[in-house]
Amino acid sequence: MIQDIYPHRFNNSYKPKTAAENDYILIFKNRSVLVHKYADDYSLPKYIEVKNSVNDKLRYIFSIEGENEKNYFLLYGECPDSIDKMIYLPLSEMRYIKGRSFKEMYYIVCTAFHLYKWYSDNIFCGGCSERLIHSDNQRMLMCCKCGREIYPRISPAVIIGVTNGDKILMSKYAGRAYKGYALLAGFAEIGETLEQTVQREVMEEAGLRVKNIRYYKSQPGGIDGNILAGFFCELDGDDTITIDKTELAEANWYSRADIPIEDDGYSLTREMIGVFKNGKI
Repeated sequence: MIQDIYPHRFNNSYKPKTAAENDYILIFKNRSVLVHKYADDYSLPKYIEVKNSVNDKLRYIFSIEGENEKNYFLLYGECPDSIDKMIYLPLSEMRYIKGRSFKEMYYIVCTAFHLYKWYSDNIFCGGCSERLIHSDNQRMLMCCKCGREIYPRISPAVIIGVTNGDKILMSKYAGRAYKGYALLAGFAEIGETLEQTVQREVMEEAGLRVKNIRYYKSQPGGIDGNILAGFFCELDGDDTITIDKTELAEANWYSRADIPIEDDGYSLTREMIGVFKNGKI
């Protein structure tokens, strides 16, 4: 999956660092990131390449450790419209670019975008409207007037593999840019466990009851600020699907032999479909 970058290691410990010339800078504009584009590859800009085009609003966000440690900083102020020989690459296009090194870059960009959105959405205190300031010793915004402390928000969501013997329920979203196959999914709501979220979402989206709910694996979902928890469960009773047309364009049972997609190495959804297709669950 996207976070599997071994032998490199992701270190999200906050440190009050200043950018050096060879540190990498994440610059976002809407839902696009500034990159170098080569014939068949992309790379993030280094500080030495952009320092004359950005202001001083750079914040250390994390490092990737390995043979050589790489530090990453985020521009959270006004972004430049363009920088020579670089382009803004839409995040929606990134997951379709292949290559192990690019998968690591996509993980970096998604995680940085999560923090970019947090900084962008938290400029003023929600309690007293005072401008927030950055903590010097942890990843936290604080209000010097009323004392409010604000940390990055992470929204829990579930990915659900509903099985019916040798079949799995796959769907397509309604009204979204992504038109491929997916598993049922949804956000946890106030006062419910993740297992209850699984039961509710399957009933709401497909009109089915489920049992034997088993946790599989989790994945950070940085673009939308999520933590995704994957569950498999079994159909309980009637297999007639009744879809919520506001959420889904279609939903059908697929036998292992008829599943039309493979694990893409990026998403929890595709890995779960892959392990079922290959009879590993």
